[in-house]
Amino acid sequence: MPRYIVGITGASGSIYLLRLLEELCKLNCQIYLISTDNGKKVFEHEIGYKLMDLVQKLNNGSNKIKICNIDDMFSSVASGSFKTDGMIIVPCSMSTVAKLSHGISDNLLLRASDVMIKEKRKLIVVPRETPLNSIHLKNLLSLSNLNVTIIPPMPAFYMKPKNINDIVNGTIGRCLDALEIKNHIYSRWKENE
Repeated sequence: MPRYIVGITGASGSIYLLRLLEELCKLNCQIYLISTDNGKKVFEHEIGYKLMDLVQKLNNGSNKIKICNIDDMFSSVASGSFKTDGMIIVPCSMSTVAKLSHGISDNLLLRASDVMIKEKRKLIVVPRETPLNSIHLKNLLSLSNLNVTIIPPMPAFYMKPKNINDIVNGTIGRCLDALEIKNHIYSRWKENE
């Protein structure tokens, strides 16, 4: 069973996390979910119910999604010996980007990300901020130079999205592609020609 670490921070864009978790659960993946306190608060504000309620619904009696305590630095995901197929932080705040780009690992989300970087494994961040200032851009460039994949949620209108779900699926489809997970949740450029 493929294993992924998924992080959520206090940036806007909780709908992206929701769709990612739905897709990973459909694909029978094992998910290690790490949320900041603000990530939980923003999720509830934007989605209308608690993150834990979503986890319980998606688990549906199974244990596909394991909740990792952000303060538990003894968690298995804090070690390079723990093998995963990748990690994604969605949405990712600029505070998290800044700490990652400067090697600060003062919680489990940052430590797990740091492990992915040091072990040269797949790490994807979905930054949610606009406009971006020079500090944000420098920090994102630092991560890109460390082989972190940066996927800002920017809609592609060649897909002719009909609603917000189409726009969200476009970004999540690209994230799944970056994790090398086959998916058909969005239309690729000239796919049907």
